Amino acid sequence: MVQASSLRRGNLYAPLPEAGVEEHFQTLFAGTACRVERIVSHRHASPPGFWYEQAEDEWVVLLQGRAELGLDDGGRIALTPGDWVEIPAGCRHRVLSTAPATVWLAVHGARSEAAAD
Repeated sequence: MVQASSLRRGNLYAPLPEAGVEEHFQTLFAGTACRVERIVSHRHASPPGFWYEQAEDEWVVLLQGRAELGLDDGGRIALTPGDWVEIPAGCRHRVLSTAPATVWLAVHGARSEAAAD
């Protein structure tokens, strides 16, 4: 039987890290099928010319603050609390802007077979 004292737990909003040069990434769960991260942004944006292009699918929900994503095809996605987006493996994207104390929850799927080759 699992004891309550052995369960990991926390709060998505506390404590929030102070603003720094980089966004703050914290892995909350890592299993064989997925990884869950809390991301805290304070007016962060991807550096000029930088693109995320991940080998796994990603599902992101904005919990607090505001953010805007840019896509390689020129598209833009504005996010407010409660908005989510599914980003398929290989989709080039970047963070265009975030508000102070922006909190994201990101779920990364297992590495896709096509991306593993």
